[in-house]
Amino acid sequence: MGDDYLARIGKLIRDARQHRGWTQVQLAEALGTSQSAVNRIERGNQNISLEMIARIGEALDSEIVSLGYAGPMHLRVVGGRRLSGSIDVKTSKNACVALLCASLLNAGRTTLRRVARIEEVYRILEVLASIGVRARWINDGNDLEIVPPARLDLESMDTDAARRTRSVIMFLGPLMHRTDRFRIPYAGGCDLGTRTVQPHMTALRHFGLEVTATTGMYHAQVLDASPTRPIVLTERGDTVTENALMAAARNDGVTVIRNASSNYMVQDLCFFLEQLGVKVEGIGTTTLTVHGVPHIDRDVDYAPSEDPVEAMSLVAAAVVTESELTIRRVPIEFLEIELAVLEEMGIDHERSAEYPADNGRTRLIDLTVRPSKLRSPIDKIHPMPFPGLNIDNVPFFAAIAAMAQGSTLIHDWVYDNRAIYLTELTRLGANVKLLDPHRVLVEGPTRWRSAEMMCPPALRPAVVVLLAMLAAEGTSVLRNVYVINRGYEDLADRLNSIGARIETFRDI
Repeated sequence: MGDDYLARIGKLIRDARQHRGWTQVQLAEALGTSQSAVNRIERGNQNISLEMIARIGEALDSEIVSLGYAGPMHLRVVGGRRLSGSIDVKTSKNACVALLCASLLNAGRTTLRRVARIEEVYRILEVLASIGVRARWINDGNDLEIVPPARLDLESMDTDAARRTRSVIMFLGPLMHRTDRFRIPYAGGCDLGTRTVQPHMTALRHFGLEVTATTGMYHAQVLDASPTRPIVLTERGDTVTENALMAAARNDGVTVIRNASSNYMVQDLCFFLEQLGVKVEGIGTTTLTVHGVPHIDRDVDYAPSEDPVEAMSLVAAAVVTESELTIRRVPIEFLEIELAVLEEMGIDHERSAEYPADNGRTRLIDLTVRPSKLRSPIDKIHPMPFPGLNIDNVPFFAAIAAMAQGSTLIHDWVYDNRAIYLTELTRLGANVKLLDPHRVLVEGPTRWRSAEMMCPPALRPAVVVLLAMLAAEGTSVLRNVYVINRGYEDLADRLNSIGARIETFRDI
């Protein structure tokens, strides 16, 4: 952009900010940047991307500024390049959104460290802001400070933002402690087929929550009830367990939850509840005993652990590009089965000694992956609840299996549609046959080729396609990558930092 355009855009931004009554400091906090950076932008002394203009327009609710937004974001990938060096794993998406919901349990200030700056988090923050919760980025935009009001304005909930994330279902557990009646919209998120919310309703009914569904909304009423016997979850799901935990956290008494998920985000939530003064026994097992605290008013500071699914993404990136790459801060206890399968396939790797995450509880390692001659595994690849192979890591094995000699059967039994999206790899040269809606057969090795294609509407298959493009000689284009931004922070830039060549662009 020329200096004249920068000055004109800066003036529009300054006028929109002043119209809203914000200071430069307030705008900087909303953007996760510094006051001096906002000052430079408004004076026309700093180059500014369309992405930043769109973010400013959204923060200021200004149609004038948002004219700079030019449609969906796309990625242009120059493939066939080796990656090198090292890269850190970011904090867990799924833990962060659960902790944001759990902050509603606390009347005091909640500070969360190194929160993932992703679209899923932004949607939850928009919902929280709309009901009166004050959330601001601090410490150069790395951490989040959350302060709830004395009374939530639930009638003003931003339903558009809520519908764009499945995580909103986790508002049921904490909100039942704040009011007798409320409503939330149907949950959205990835297109992964029909996923029933009935297990949530069954679990929360023990605490007196009655829910009816009409015209796109869940209408909740809270009756005077408390569990009289152990709660047995009908599905060992992560969000179901988290909802039950949040309901139990402020239930006056002891709640036993059986068939609970013991996955990484559930453990992070348990550690956070302990910071709030809630005693949780059995963390890491399928039976949790929660000693509830009827009123919680504490200033707490918590650091969620690293994301094992992002770690697996980076392992897959190294494998498909035949690169030597060191992945730092890998939560090893949630990747042990995946690495055991990869060892069977012949991966060459090295692990550091274990060390604690910032939460003091999760075990981390640094993992170096080297170019390997892979063979297909003897058994099929299929997910199981923790400590089995993580459901969200299954798609990455499609790209890895495409690099291996032989046939690999992948059985994604959890989601109705996700296996179908893995067939998109055929457009990049892979041999992937759909056997039924849940199973694909991958034949390797693959000679990847470049292609232009739309991003699959599910997060993990979308990233798998991007990783295959990194391996494909030539230039590929992946269009409309919002779904990737839902779960990964600055993924293109971070891959570029280790040798990839990915350009972000929009249609003009």
